Amino acid sequence: MLSLGTSHRYFLYTGVADMRKGFDGLSGLVGSSMERDPLSGDVFIFVNRRGDRMKLLLWDRSGFVLWYKRLERGTFEFPSVRQGAGSLEISWEKLVLILEGIELKSVKKRRRFSLKKRD
Repeated sequence: MLSLGTSHRYFLYTGVADMRKGFDGLSGLVGSSMERDPLSGDVFIFVNRRGDRMKLLLWDRSGFVLWYKRLERGTFEFPSVRQGAGSLEISWEKLVLILEGIELKSVKKRRRFSLKKRD
């Protein structure tokens, strides 16, 4: 089944990605620039310079999956990034807000219970 959700971890590439890159080129960026394992099952997010195209790369046990979205008007808004960071982990909820074009600064999240993550 093709689906994404809260069971995945999401990492935004903080550099500018060349949208001509495919599976091999993007997985190379994951390993070299993001310093992560492209076969981990995590979702890696790449955006072009103009901010109107996005690719999501995922390894799903038998091969890579690549999702590609091109906006016809407007750009994606992203959270601010610490200088020099190769990647930024974002939540599924934040990714959905970005994809839907919702202004991140105006969103107020209510407190909810969550289990502490174990490393």
